[in-house]
Amino acid sequence: MPSFNIVSEVDKQEVRNAIDQVNKEVGTRFDFKGSDARVEHADLKLTIYADDEFQLSQVLDILMAKLAKRGVDVRCLDKAAAEKISGNKVKQEVTVKTGVESELAKKIIRLVKDSKLKVQGSIQGEAVRISGAKRDTLQEAIQLIKKSITEFPLQFQNFRE
Repeated sequence: MPSFNIVSEVDKQEVRNAIDQVNKEVGTRFDFKGSDARVEHADLKLTIYADDEFQLSQVLDILMAKLAKRGVDVRCLDKAAAEKISGNKVKQEVTVKTGVESELAKKIIRLVKDSKLKVQGSIQGEAVRISGAKRDTLQEAIQLIKKSITEFPLQFQNFRE
């Protein structure tokens, strides 16, 4: 029975490379001269430090541009509110989300069931497996999901016969 998986993954190496590029650019730019602006990361949890709100937004813009240039979809970024550290210094936590969350997985399965296509969906951890009798109906399901789910980046993998 043909099937495929719907996942949401991010290349961690590309995220690290983008962070390195951001830190290098912030270190050489004139408008950041003498400031403590930087991006630190622990796995997929990024922390942006800056001297004020404006610099924070500048570093965030640079980060998003570098991630986009390296092929990382910026829709997977979950930005928390900026918080003051000490004096004028601020920081902001940014989480890179991976995996299909349960709410989105349920939405995908509901979408597939409501479409009246002859396919079944099942949640398997952080992925959704769609299976059906024919290859063509699976491809129709992929097109339907691509059109309907635009708020979060999804990849379609393991297309099997």
